[in-house]
Amino acid sequence: MRRAVCPGSFDPVTNGHLDIIARASRLYDVVHVAVMINKSKQGLFGVDERIALIEEVTADLDNVVVESFHGLLVDFCKQRDIPAIVKGLRAVSDFDYELQMAQMNIGLSGVETLFVPTNPAYSFLSSSLVKEVAQWGGDISHLVPGPVLEALNSRLRQR
Repeated sequence: MRRAVCPGSFDPVTNGHLDIIARASRLYDVVHVAVMINKSKQGLFGVDERIALIEEVTADLDNVVVESFHGLLVDFCKQRDIPAIVKGLRAVSDFDYELQMAQMNIGLSGVETLFVPTNPAYSFLSSSLVKEVAQWGGDISHLVPGPVLEALNSRLRQR
């Protein structure tokens, strides 16, 4: 069985993330979406909320499993016998950082990293940018799935 992981914080999940997850799901039998737990960072959404949103917006992808992880991604991979990490690249600056991570990961555990170029429609997109635009009342409806838009607007109204 061919397995891969798409890791990230997904705070919140964007259409760019979903594009990479969907493309990976066509290449692998099982795609684990690994939602990172970073206790030193306060995200807009809790880990359980992020998992629920990703599960909702990937419900049509029957080979996607959404889980959280804490610690080294390669340990997550070893525990689940996942030989590959799939990462989307938006720009050359992403490549510089991700190449170092890929080299570290293969050196630590033999886990390969596959880079998928982002769809040009999402080359500028990040969760941070989505949150910033939304905080100032900008239209992000074309950048995130409907359930994420609703959750994001609701959370920002609470603040």
